[in-house]
Amino acid sequence: MKPSLVRRARGRTISAASVIALLTAALGASALVSADADDPDDTDARVTRYAKSDKTSYVMVHAATRAQRDKVASLPLDVTEYANRKGIGVILHGKRDARVLRDAGFDWHVKVADLEKQARASARADKRYAARVDESQLPSGRTSYRKLRDYNRDLRELQKAYPNLTKPLRLRHTSVEDRVVRGIEITTKADNVKDGKPVFLLMGAHHAREWPSSEHAIEYAYDLLQNYSDPDGDERARSIVRGTRTIIIPIVNVDGFQISRNADPLGDFSTFDYEMKRKNCSVSETTPGEYATGPCDDNLAGRLRGVDLNRNYPGFWGGRGASAEWSSDTFRGDDPGSEPETANIRKLMSQRQVTTMISNHTFGNLVLRPPSLLDTGWAPDEPQYKALGAEFASHNEYTNQASFQLYDTSGSVEDWSYWNTGGYGFTFEIGTEGFHPPFRDGVVAEYLGLEPAEGAGLGGNREAYYQASLATLDESMHSTLTGTAPKNRVLKIRKQFVSATSPVIRRDGSTGAPRYYEDTLVSKYRSKGGTFDWSVNPSTRPLIAGRWGRDPEGPPQEETALTNPDGIPEVGGSEETTFTIQGPEDGVDNAVATVEVGWPGPVDVDWDVTVLGPDGEEVGSAATLDNPEKANLIDPVPGEYTVVVNNYGGGDAASDWNGKVTFRGPDPADYTGFKEAWTLTCTNANSGKVVATRDVVVDRGETAALGNACKADKRR
Repeated sequence: MKPSLVRRARGRTISAASVIALLTAALGASALVSADADDPDDTDARVTRYAKSDKTSYVMVHAATRAQRDKVASLPLDVTEYANRKGIGVILHGKRDARVLRDAGFDWHVKVADLEKQARASARADKRYAARVDESQLPSGRTSYRKLRDYNRDLRELQKAYPNLTKPLRLRHTSVEDRVVRGIEITTKADNVKDGKPVFLLMGAHHAREWPSSEHAIEYAYDLLQNYSDPDGDERARSIVRGTRTIIIPIVNVDGFQISRNADPLGDFSTFDYEMKRKNCSVSETTPGEYATGPCDDNLAGRLRGVDLNRNYPGFWGGRGASAEWSSDTFRGDDPGSEPETANIRKLMSQRQVTTMISNHTFGNLVLRPPSLLDTGWAPDEPQYKALGAEFASHNEYTNQASFQLYDTSGSVEDWSYWNTGGYGFTFEIGTEGFHPPFRDGVVAEYLGLEPAEGAGLGGNREAYYQASLATLDESMHSTLTGTAPKNRVLKIRKQFVSATSPVIRRDGSTGAPRYYEDTLVSKYRSKGGTFDWSVNPSTRPLIAGRWGRDPEGPPQEETALTNPDGIPEVGGSEETTFTIQGPEDGVDNAVATVEVGWPGPVDVDWDVTVLGPDGEEVGSAATLDNPEKANLIDPVPGEYTVVVNNYGGGDAASDWNGKVTFRGPDPADYTGFKEAWTLTCTNANSGKVVATRDVVVDRGETAALGNACKADKRR
């Protein structure tokens, strides 16, 4: 499997206001780059400072294909996590950055000309809202962004107010700066973690500057507890709290969040604007000495010290799209799963049966699911997985798609958790207004589904989270073990395995062998005597179960030659030709159409390609310096297409282009038929003696009836 890492996908339109949040966040940094951007092994990297006269702007780079967006993301620029099918958002810190984009062959349009000005306006809006509104419509009534101490206080107060429905959670590893990562568990008789209930895990702030991600998480805790306890509250809350365990971790990256939230709001989006910090506080072994000293909130590397936690999970770690450079905002870390914060989440999900997970982020109005890498292939559960994402999106009006459909990423939490534990995991990219937009817009409106959120009137993320909880209750979404066991018996299921990362892209751009990592999944159920009903994830990992696909409804279309018009356009000019894509009515099934343009002659010649669909909209392009250039069209609609061929450099009569269009049908489903088993043991809780052991194979949506789970196997 070939991997890639990139920034999280985004979608929809983005307002200037949203940009501000984005600014406020993405911008917080001028960018730490190598003195020579072409030499990734330059260990003398320096902090690039920009002229004060240069305004920081937010632009949308025109990049209509995944390949183009991948290329933009690889440039030494402040690339945001906002993208759609037409382009990708980039923060330009002056003329130098604009020149980098231009030299790479990209153009763009400006969304916000002066981000510093926009950020100041956002801060003023927050102050006005907090002064005007005593209590918001949120479950907590909150009117402004919390700080870390506020979250810790609110978690304690919820536990005190609902002692029988909550259990305080302290994750095993402290952070790099020795802070505790806290959460809360919500269910009836919450102290009994061996109750066999399915788990919904809701998290925020893998990325420090994405403040709404934490607010949405903790508001759902208030929501469930208040509605469960209120006789007139949402009846679904009572079913959810009785039948599932909800675990909420508002802040995964406690160090980064503490720095971002407490930083002086410089508003200049420089390297030292700590409000825009994204990563944790680790110091990479590749960090030059002068940048490796000093506290995380006051050092020569500024906010760019640290590891991007959502590129550090070992699932497909090391691929393109995340950076191997210590100073990058998407630095993946020195090793897969190296960070204490990611180790916390891996340990938690490995010991609980988390059947549904949502990791909140900002921004982009997206509901994302695996696969994050195109080459991974569709998840074996794709139809059900996609349908669940569509249910969420019907309430927040976000775009529901697989992560790779915008561009590849790797090392994200759900790309580890789904493929290895089997639980359905999603990323929510909240809103279109940046990393921490005005509280009223990014938190109140997006959570409740109020104007100006796109999910206004549809329930917003509140309703999406309720649907996630209901999916956690749904036995078709996970597996179930039933049977009998005497009182004071502890049932345990366990599975241990080794997996490979992506082939690891080195700092010099070459690709090395994958790394290997081990997971141990283990969870327990304590019997009260009599029958039991235990919700678990499937015994077979999706990683080895196979891949979803569809059977072709006909052969692919035959190859079509492209007609080259007479004459040669001047350098910088272009010419057009057309071709037709057929459809099912013509007896063909085209899953992929590849427009290929090549040329003879010297290596300094470059023809670029843009493809327009039947409606005149751009549907593909190729500007990679490769010969031939290839633009892939996925599931193209039938009709007449226009190919625009641009003489980007040196094209003449001796090196004129030639082209063709080839077609490929869909890949059928490829299920391996291989099954893994849980190893089930029954232990006498009083003596500690294991009284029975067996293997249990159970698929998603199935129930394994075990009979007496503690009956000794006489063959042993």
